[in-house]
Amino acid sequence: MSPARSRSRLVILARWPAPGRCKRRLAAVLGDGRAAAVQAHLTAHVLATARQVCAGRAELLLATSGLGPAAAARWGRGLGADRVTLQGEGSLGLRLQRQVVRARREGIRQLVLIGSDLPELAAADLEEAFCALEGGSPLVLGPASDGGYWLLGLGWPGSHRQGEAPGQRVALSAPRLFAGSGAAIAWGSARVAEQTLAAAAREGLSATLVAQRSDLDRPADLRRWR
Repeated sequence: MSPARSRSRLVILARWPAPGRCKRRLAAVLGDGRAAAVQAHLTAHVLATARQVCAGRAELLLATSGLGPAAAARWGRGLGADRVTLQGEGSLGLRLQRQVVRARREGIRQLVLIGSDLPELAAADLEEAFCALEGGSPLVLGPASDGGYWLLGLGWPGSHRQGEAPGQRVALSAPRLFAGSGAAIAWGSARVAEQTLAAAAREGLSATLVAQRSDLDRPADLRRWR
């Protein structure tokens, strides 16, 4: 792995697209089989877009749920991921935090996390996020049209505070971005991005915002994709 790739990582959180294990709101209207096909197509699109950006620049890690380690590894290899890991149990915040802890433990300096249900995703979106982190931004957020966020980036550059280890401030603040600061993050609500930015502000982390995108949660969202 090149020095650049060893310091940067893109994590895609994806659920195994099996009938009966996909988004319930899609399956309720489309049926289990079609919902699974839509999810599989979206995941392939996101991985293909990510590969364009990660080549020579960042490690591409697929964090999966809904299947065991051996099957997850086969799926990830087929999609072109460099590595595969299991998301584990818990809320979205807990699963995101788990990836942050892993990245810091493994010496990652720029970390970008996205989901796999992004029909509008373009390589330029991910390039913009990595450029912001490489430029010294401690936090990058991609707001979603439903009030959540589709991208979260964290950077651990050298600290500007005397006596602080490099990246210590961001590392200590990161868990509060997922748990909230003063109020819990209402995962799944239209206030997730707002609450995350408020938690970041309380921690003294300035955020760089990238383009707003729409994820695909409901059958009505398919209209943007067609």
